[in-house]
Amino acid sequence: MPAEPNAPVAPRRTALVFIFVTVLLDILAMGMIIPVLPKIVVGFLNGDTARAAEVFGLFSTVWALMQFVFSPVLGALSDRFGRRPVILLSNFGLGLDYILMALAPTLNWLFLGRVISGITSASISTASAYIADVTPPEKRAASFGLIGAAFGVGFVLGPALGGVLGDVDPRMPFWVSAVLSLANAMYGLFVLPESLPPEQRKGFSWKRANPVGALRLLRSNPEVLGLASVHFLYNLAHVALPSVFVLYGSYRFGWNERTVGLTMASVGVFSLIVQGGLVRPLVKRLGERRTLLIGLSFGMAGFVIYGLAPTGVLFWLGVPVMSLWGLFGPSSQGLMSSRISSSEQGQLQGALSSLMGIAGMIGPGLFTQTLAYFIGPRIDWNLPGAPFLLAAGLLVLAMGLAGRVTRSRSEAAPLATTPTA
Repeated sequence: MPAEPNAPVAPRRTALVFIFVTVLLDILAMGMIIPVLPKIVVGFLNGDTARAAEVFGLFSTVWALMQFVFSPVLGALSDRFGRRPVILLSNFGLGLDYILMALAPTLNWLFLGRVISGITSASISTASAYIADVTPPEKRAASFGLIGAAFGVGFVLGPALGGVLGDVDPRMPFWVSAVLSLANAMYGLFVLPESLPPEQRKGFSWKRANPVGALRLLRSNPEVLGLASVHFLYNLAHVALPSVFVLYGSYRFGWNERTVGLTMASVGVFSLIVQGGLVRPLVKRLGERRTLLIGLSFGMAGFVIYGLAPTGVLFWLGVPVMSLWGLFGPSSQGLMSSRISSSEQGQLQGALSSLMGIAGMIGPGLFTQTLAYFIGPRIDWNLPGAPFLLAAGLLVLAMGLAGRVTRSRSEAAPLATTPTA
């Protein structure tokens, strides 16, 4: 069936604000536990830091695995029952999960909490589908920028707030995250309208809801498949930052925790400026395709600066360059969502989140092993920036593929799609 433009409900400002706050709180909560979760794991293992590093790596991998498995499930459920119940139930579940982790008496209970957190945080894909429902296709890139802005704010405030609260009590960030999530869910009960009319909903089937079935939707349109492949390369390159940034800064520049934290905060501030202030005017002026390619080119340039910078000052000069990479995400989502029918927006966002989960499972090992190899004794020359240069190479591939798959199509003419079984 043709990819009909959504006949969106009149977007209520309070509803869009709620979606923004929902994503913000998800990211804020994730950021708040970054400074304290490793310490709690070390405490459960009687101070064995090496063993704690292994366990913490397992936690990260399992969290990404849950994203991979459950993002398409929640997306398909939202296509069947509507976005509102999925978003609200996920918020309540996330709040209860943080209470579980705050009270966890053993490492196994904490592990269970991370599993549940990965499942409930998959609701971000449903939030993206909500935005697609209530926004005309030509304005979606700018609206998806709201999610990027929420990520920026969350990653600026989360680690800083978590560090302050963690100094009082390592469990306190979990309690604060629980209160914020539950309060937001209660607020959503009153302000969040349903965005997907019953006549546009699609029956639920496990064939579509499992990760492989959800990814089949991407094959329904060659351009969507190509853009999804670009999206995967983008997510894989992005994993380089959380995987090796702290180790790289400490090894190459001798940065302490304070310098690392301030640098992360500056990255978040510039990202917020780009996502919240530049996406809308640039997409309006240049179109989604050119904005997408510009974003990828700045991301590639930023990684090159990061990888080759001989001093911390030159590294910091790469931060505003890298922040313009944020132009890519909203533009790519806008292009893909305009080529998928309204009844499949949840499945699309679930499939994209599954790709992000795959990248999250592959990337940490890829980039940390690259760093270990290029600073280890097995080679005669030292190149600690190799992981960032590898990420730059991935974005070069992404730029070539993006230019190819979007070259022959006008952004103004969404393609026909064939509904998947």
